[in-house]
Amino acid sequence: MSSGAPKETDPRWAEQVTPALTEAILDKAVDDRITCAVLRKVAEDSGVPYKVAGAAADLAGVRVKSCDLGCF
Repeated sequence: MSSGAPKETDPRWAEQVTPALTEAILDKAVDDRITCAVLRKVAEDSGVPYKVAGAAADLAGVRVKSCDLGCF
């Protein structure tokens, strides 16, 4: 159902993304995908809100799969 357009990332969350957070997400991603549970764990371990972790995933081109709560 993707329109092919890049996902917009809210600048309020994007400005809080750090290189370390992006790296942690890329380390956990498989085939440019990460599960919701793993992304939530990365956010918690990094001490950032889920929205910031979601923004980091978006900016890194990592798609969230198996989303349980609709956080991302």
